Amino acid sequence: MNTNPLDRSTKMYLLNEDMARAHMNARLAEARESRRAHQLVAARRLSRKAERAAQQARLALARVI
Repeated sequence: MNTNPLDRSTKMYLLNEDMARAHMNARLAEARESRRAHQLVAARRLSRKAERAAQQARLALARVI
C-alpha cells in the first residue's frame, strides 16, 4: 500500500484542527460553567439581601403596632 505524503499531511492538518476545535469547545464549556457559578452566587446574595429587607420590614411593622 502506497501512502501519498499529501494525504498524510492533510490527515495531520485535520487531526490538529480537530484537536484545536475540541480544546476550544472545552474552554467555552468552562467559561459557561464559570458564568453559571457566578450567577448562582449573585442570586444567593440577592436572595439573602431580600430576606434581610423583609425581616427589617416585619420588625418595623411590629414596632408600629
